[in-house]
Amino acid sequence: MRRKWSSVGPVVGYLGMLIAAFGVLMLVPLIVRLLGRGAGGRVPAYVFWAPALGALALGILLKRNLRFPALNGRQAMVLCALGWIVVSAVAAVPYCLALHVGYLDAYFETVSGFTTTGITMLSGLDETPMSILFWRAFTQWLGGLGILTFFLAVVFTGGSAHQLYTAESHKIFSRRPAPGLFHTLRILWTLYALFTVLVATALALEGMGLFDAIAHAMTALSTGGYSPHDASIAHYREAAHPHFVLIEYTLIVGMLLGGINFFVHYRVVRGGVRALWDTSEMRLWWVLLVGATAVVMLDRWVHVGGPGGAEGVHGVFRRSLFQVTSILTTTGFGTEDIGGGYFAGTAKQVFLVLMVIGGCVGSTGGGIKVLRIAVLLKMVGRQLRRLMHGPSAVHPLVLDGERIEMEELRRIAALFFAWIVLLAAGSGITAMLSKHDALASASGMFSALGNIGPCYIPTPEMAALHPVIKVVYIFGMLAGRLEILPLLLLFTRRTWR
Repeated sequence: MRRKWSSVGPVVGYLGMLIAAFGVLMLVPLIVRLLGRGAGGRVPAYVFWAPALGALALGILLKRNLRFPALNGRQAMVLCALGWIVVSAVAAVPYCLALHVGYLDAYFETVSGFTTTGITMLSGLDETPMSILFWRAFTQWLGGLGILTFFLAVVFTGGSAHQLYTAESHKIFSRRPAPGLFHTLRILWTLYALFTVLVATALALEGMGLFDAIAHAMTALSTGGYSPHDASIAHYREAAHPHFVLIEYTLIVGMLLGGINFFVHYRVVRGGVRALWDTSEMRLWWVLLVGATAVVMLDRWVHVGGPGGAEGVHGVFRRSLFQVTSILTTTGFGTEDIGGGYFAGTAKQVFLVLMVIGGCVGSTGGGIKVLRIAVLLKMVGRQLRRLMHGPSAVHPLVLDGERIEMEELRRIAALFFAWIVLLAAGSGITAMLSKHDALASASGMFSALGNIGPCYIPTPEMAALHPVIKVVYIFGMLAGRLEILPLLLLFTRRTWR
């Protein structure tokens, strides 16, 4: 028993620190509650301070009298998975207290927030209290760069920082912008906050209400996609907002900022504009964005009989670009329902492909990541060369001047295979336990695992899904955000020995 506790004890202690720190963050929405009511009125203050005090008490209890030795890699990954699960469990309580929704739906909403997925169990958002809407957006903003990453940047300075950062961050080769982990974290969070402020300011200047501007900026940069309105970004067009076109283009920029590697942003800020196209990942990123937009536009024109019509070429371009950007960055904002009649069959298939690919490594986006797709394409090319020149020929896999080691290739292949298995399992379970067809059922799991949000299951029907499907999607959202392995470790016997 003592041997088991020596392995699990440090994890529990660090988990207590994380929960206690999160308890303090749960008090932030009280500021919003004091400043504004919103269309839904003002929720009682205990909605936030009661779970905040509970989190503080639990956190202090867990870390009491525990030493904090350095964690090994396996312990760090277990802590990462448990941290996301337990923090989400605490953060779900305000939804139950304020909106009287069931705990499973509240937990789903919270996991969807922290993982920046954006699938929602809630409706009537336009009449929801402002503090709850802020809480939804705030969970996505915190989860954008990672719960543990925020914890390391603001609270923690211990010796296990590198293990915790590696456990949560996207685990693929990537240069840091500066030597020293904490210096790197400060750079990342400074850029993240700065971009959020810039996007919010632009939206406010375009006539969007201040609260809406802040909420949409947070969920654009985090590529989360939660909106204070049921109609998402289409709300402004439907309300005949005088600057809805500018709002859409501003959010396109915000989503792109979130979906691109933040280390690329750092290089650009320092004057290296070439960073936007001088790597394989960035070149493939722009090819995917431009190519997918062109295909979606062409598909629209084919099905409406040419580029004419009331919306014109610019209207089709803007809506296609917005939705492609929203899906590729895994944000999930919408100016059109991707499951509705505006987008035809080819466009819907393109969206599914983009759901799998996702954003860049080092971004807030989900999906397999563009860099991994570039590596897989290189692997295919290498196999073709071996067929042409014989198996004895040596063809190392080199990307952007760096040789990719075989261990990294095996891990990418394993991750890709695990994705396929989870997609197939989730799609099958959805089809079995719901009335939705094969495409809609597949899109639901694609959306959850890719941390995207929109799918071909109508939003009002999400809350009516079978509880088993909701649990599967919760697992999928966490697996997609943590890249599967930390979550799977929880189910191995060796982890708890």
